[in-house]
Amino acid sequence: MLGDRSSQEPLSVADFADELFGCLARADQRRWAHAYLQALLLTPGKKTVRRLAATVSDSPTASQALHQFVNASPWDWKQVREDLSRQVERRARARAWVVAPAVLPKRGMHSCGVHRRFVAQEGRAVNCQLAVGAFLATDRGAMPVDWRLHLPESWLDSRPSRLRARIPDRAALRTPAGEALDLFDTAVRSGHPRFLPVVAHLGGHGDARELVAGLDARGADFLVAVPDSTPALLTPHLRPGVPVAHRRYRLFTDPRTGQCWLTNLVRHSAPELLALTGASLGVRSALDRLAVDFGLRDFEGRSFPGWHHHMTLLSAAYAYQALTREHPARAEVLARPA
Repeated sequence: MLGDRSSQEPLSVADFADELFGCLARADQRRWAHAYLQALLLTPGKKTVRRLAATVSDSPTASQALHQFVNASPWDWKQVREDLSRQVERRARARAWVVAPAVLPKRGMHSCGVHRRFVAQEGRAVNCQLAVGAFLATDRGAMPVDWRLHLPESWLDSRPSRLRARIPDRAALRTPAGEALDLFDTAVRSGHPRFLPVVAHLGGHGDARELVAGLDARGADFLVAVPDSTPALLTPHLRPGVPVAHRRYRLFTDPRTGQCWLTNLVRHSAPELLALTGASLGVRSALDRLAVDFGLRDFEGRSFPGWHHHMTLLSAAYAYQALTREHPARAEVLARPA
């Protein structure tokens, strides 16, 4: 077990990986998980499986083995993500859960979940996957710890598509706001602190009112980014100042961005609220770094499990670097897998 943050020894890649991947059933899975993590930390540029494999092994079969581990090996990413969250919580002071979408452009239409979607930042419709991520905002920055891949109805209704992408039968149709609520439910079921406020900015990819109603029904403290038109659109049960589940709402605008927010933290001061909405800005920065330095948009596999495996491993690499940023030499090279 890792001890109190104040008494911890420097964290090596090997120690981090041993604890994080100790839940994997087979030794070869643990070995390739170590290798993938190491490669994400050390490989410059695009993070294709071939380039990652070349970083950690001289073997001509390493690329095939790494591809097999990520795309086909049946390991439980959910348990790894739970362990990642606990490592982050033990080594950094968490201030909030932050939920944010990530648009992952794709050239073709064969990767799991790809669909055409209007992206405001692009000003046009693009072929993409839509991910919804949960981040822990900490004193060491925002760290991704869980993800959902939004599956449109066209994917869920097509039996051949589900079989090809290995989408599990339990996968159900959800809105992006529903994906965000599922992330919160998973965190609570896993025993993570429910007292942390939820800061959510769906970026135009979901209904903020659905998210507000869902978080309120769960008894969560929250700050949700809402459109400027929200005051005129609020339904009676979402009107500021009207008790809902024994709560009240407050609308305010972040002067740094002009973004309007709805919160039930009515007793918090303006500086306290702005400190929390600032965590959303930290997540935007984290998403940029995940794309540039950790291969957020580089995964070439097409399956549902493969996508989740990759997202779990890049989250682990990002968290390791964030937790050890003041000690870059700790990212030592592991033994090269055969």
